[in-house]
Amino acid sequence: MPLAGIALGSNLGDRQSHLEAAIARLDRILSGLLASSVFETEPVDVLGAQGPFLNAAVVGGFEGPPLDLLATLLAIERERGRQRPHAGAPRTLDLDLIFFGAEQVQEPGLVVPHPRFRERRFVLEPLAEILPGLVHPALGKTVAELLRDCADSSSVRRFAEARA
Repeated sequence: MPLAGIALGSNLGDRQSHLEAAIARLDRILSGLLASSVFETEPVDVLGAQGPFLNAAVVGGFEGPPLDLLATLLAIERERGRQRPHAGAPRTLDLDLIFFGAEQVQEPGLVVPHPRFRERRFVLEPLAEILPGLVHPALGKTVAELLRDCADSSSVRRFAEARA
């Protein structure tokens, strides 16, 4: 069963609740789910002034093709009120399929490994926390190496908001 890696992000509404709900749903469809800590990050590649994101990553086994997993991720986003008025808009929840085992996929609407994850500290930090030895199938570098070599200097720090 291929190991799927998913990046989670939210910068609209109750950010922590959106991530917690998504992780709970993903725990039901991915076997052996591992979830990273939550990180607060500055917005990268967005339009206009936006508030900070909460980001995390999960990995787990998925039985089925990557397009089926993508359809499930999009459904979870919609359940959390995700709207797409334009590219780079604020979002209640963003779920990106980062990798799917060693597969390299080029389909309309899906490219795996995600073409920009190696350039984004907000994806690499959480992923390196749970799976630093994962090897990028096209580059042959581990997540830890990609993080070490990442030129992105945006702020990424652990988030520690207490829930009542």
